[in-house]
Amino acid sequence: MSNKVTGMKTWSKLAKNKRRPSEYEIVTTNLQTRNRHRDSAYELSPAPDLSMNEWYRKHVFDSPLQHDDWEEFRDPDALIYRVYTRSQDSQEEYIDGVLNEHNEIGHDADLAPEWLDTLETLYTPRRYLQVTLQMTAAYILQIAPASTITACAGFQEGDEFRWLQRVAYRTRELQIAHPGRAFGQNERKHWESAAPLQGLRELMEKTLISYDWGESFVANNLVAKVAADETLRELASTARTFRDPLLAALADNQLRDSDRSRRWSTSLVKFCTDAREENKAVIRSWIDDWTPLATKSITAYCAALPESQGASDAAISRMEAFHRSLEL
Repeated sequence: MSNKVTGMKTWSKLAKNKRRPSEYEIVTTNLQTRNRHRDSAYELSPAPDLSMNEWYRKHVFDSPLQHDDWEEFRDPDALIYRVYTRSQDSQEEYIDGVLNEHNEIGHDADLAPEWLDTLETLYTPRRYLQVTLQMTAAYILQIAPASTITACAGFQEGDEFRWLQRVAYRTRELQIAHPGRAFGQNERKHWESAAPLQGLRELMEKTLISYDWGESFVANNLVAKVAADETLRELASTARTFRDPLLAALADNQLRDSDRSRRWSTSLVKFCTDAREENKAVIRSWIDDWTPLATKSITAYCAALPESQGASDAAISRMEAFHRSLEL
């Protein structure tokens, strides 16, 4: 009699697929421990007074956004760390090349005074905006109910940190080129008090205290980040008018990352709503709650852009078109 034990050829979660799992599925699915037991987040003791357990019960398990198996969600790009880092490394090489090319021709020295005023108020303070986008993505990463969602949020956090660094880099370059101006000195002051930025600041600070994981995802990925991206798109358009192709090129590259965020966010909405019709009303309600703040932020920001009549209407229209595409 043989004592040989026949083991499984793949993870039990993937065995039912009747096919060889992809690299994405192997390294991304079913990796979390924090959501296996309702009363024991991170498999900690189910003591009723343990704040971590109570937090996850309230903001994850009891979220109005529900699904029978969150781990069935799949990133439409099937992105894994190896591919992400390789792709972004090539994008960083491209950005370095763009920056070096413009430095060689003395690009910053030729910028118009009116445009430098705009950069001081509306561009270099955006590193604070990037911090809030990065922090919100990090929260979704931390609290999302499936490792496949965690992975998407993690890559998005990396994207936001990438552009935080690049805005800071450009701030220093502008400071060197124009030492008589306040680049590198007044960004925090502008973020906290400049009228065109207060709508964005209010919107982003409120996303940081939206603790339900589903609402946090909707508030950030479907509303606030979309609003921020659309103001960047209008800033880039104005940059071209003021002969600043460098900012336009940087913005275009950043929006490539944002397109990936919208792809996985759209797929997650479809995943939720295909499984449960009632999730449509939940998501739609959150979008309705957050959109007025987003509209206000876009309007205030775009109104301060020089020679950009109709910019706010165009940006709001694109945000609304994105919301309609979710088919809620």
